Amino acid sequence: MEKEDWINFKISLRDRLKEFACKILELSSLFPDNPQSRVLNYQLTKAGTSAYANYRAALRGRSKAEFFSKLSISVEEADEAEMWLDLILSAKIMEADLVKNLHLESLEILKILSSMRKQMS
Repeated sequence: MEKEDWINFKISLRDRLKEFACKILELSSLFPDNPQSRVLNYQLTKAGTSAYANYRAALRGRSKAEFFSKLSISVEEADEAEMWLDLILSAKIMEADLVKNLHLESLEILKILSSMRKQMS
């Protein structure tokens, strides 16, 4: 991949993660008000927004090692967000299309981030 293509790819992924984080925040306002939902909402919101925050930090990394380290955290957070979305669907806490779409998007994001990390190791 050419250097310019690589830069454009990283920027487009950053924008995709930002959109994912915004959709997670949108979903957080739709949770029912009960103890289970509050816990799941909190955990999902933390993980979904952290994947974006850590990817942004990776882009600002001062070295390949720092980029790899922050990218690895972003992979872990994306994986956690996917797990919470899967649990929400499996436990039938929320079955809205937004949850289903976010779950599919989380799987795609996880594959992309994991592939990036694998290529670097």
